[in-house]
Amino acid sequence: MAPPIPPLAPVTSAVMPANMAGGITVKDVRSQDFIKAYAAHLKRSGKLEVPSWTEYAKTGSYKELGPYDADWYYIRAAAIARHLYLRNGVGVGALAKRMGSAKRRGSRPSHHADDSTNVIRKIIQGLEKLGIVEKHTDGGRKISSAGQRDLDRISVQVAKASA
Repeated sequence: MAPPIPPLAPVTSAVMPANMAGGITVKDVRSQDFIKAYAAHLKRSGKLEVPSWTEYAKTGSYKELGPYDADWYYIRAAAIARHLYLRNGVGVGALAKRMGSAKRRGSRPSHHADDSTNVIRKIIQGLEKLGIVEKHTDGGRKISSAGQRDLDRISVQVAKASA
């Protein structure tokens, strides 16, 4: 006869305890909540330069219209910063593939299409000016230590708000 299986401990909170080593990072909060909070932080700080053409731009050649949200540039910048936090050494091409979507081709089957590399490149350049992103030695970009500290600070705020 097999020994009884002990019951699992109940999960009390999605936030790690304050005494746990390491603290709360971007990996510990929901991506949607973090991207929304970091986009609001970028907009509030006013340091990220938004090009004048963003109100007319599409985010990819496969799109019919541009984004409806006026703050789409900040949201995309927050998503790119989060992705670079989670995975160092990512370049513009890989981000374009990651941000891409299905190209609808009428009655023919849909295929994947990459996102606009110009938009991604301009966002990365803006994040580099802020000191959040820096060039990786093996190519691509990575989060700087100041950028990591900034993103972790926002993630702590998100964790406290969702708790």
